[in-house]
Amino acid sequence: MIGAEFCRVMARYNQWQNDGLLAEAEAIGDAARRAERGAFFGSIFGTLNHLLWGDRMWMSRFDGWDKPAVGIADSPRLMAEWPAYRTVRAEADARILDWAGRLDDAALQGDLAWYSGAIGADVRRPLALCVQHFFNHQTHHRGQVHAMLTAAGARPGDTDLFVMPGLA
Repeated sequence: MIGAEFCRVMARYNQWQNDGLLAEAEAIGDAARRAERGAFFGSIFGTLNHLLWGDRMWMSRFDGWDKPAVGIADSPRLMAEWPAYRTVRAEADARILDWAGRLDDAALQGDLAWYSGAIGADVRRPLALCVQHFFNHQTHHRGQVHAMLTAAGARPGDTDLFVMPGLA
C-alpha cells in the first residue's frame, strides 16, 4: 500500500498547498472568503475549516491530538476568525510534518479502530488505508477551495504534485 516516505512527501505537499491557498484566500478578503458558493461546506472559509477539522480528527487517531470540539456538521464553523485560523492551520501543518517524519514503514502496519460519528458505527480498517484517505481528503477539499478561489477572481497556484519544490 503506502510507506513512510509517501507520508513525508504528502505532508510536505499538504503544507505547500495550504500555504498557497491561504495566501490567495487572504488576498480576496473576509467577505469573499465567507460568501456562500454552493460548495458542500458552503464558503471558502467553511471548506477550509472543515479541512482543518478533518485533519485534526484524523490526527487524533494517528498521533493522539485533541479531537475538535465540534462534530462534522459544525466543522465549517470550527474557527470564527481568519487570523486565528491561519495560526492554527500553520501549527497543524507543522505537526503533520513532524508526525510524518517520525514514521517508519512498520508504523503503518495493522488496523485502526475508532467510532465514526460520520457513519454512526465502530470501524476497523487498515491503518495505511486510513492514512491514505487522510491525504486524499486534504487534496479533495483543497481542490474545491482552488475552484472557489478561481471563481472569486483569485489566481491560486499549481496543484500538481510532481512540480512541488524540493522533489528530487
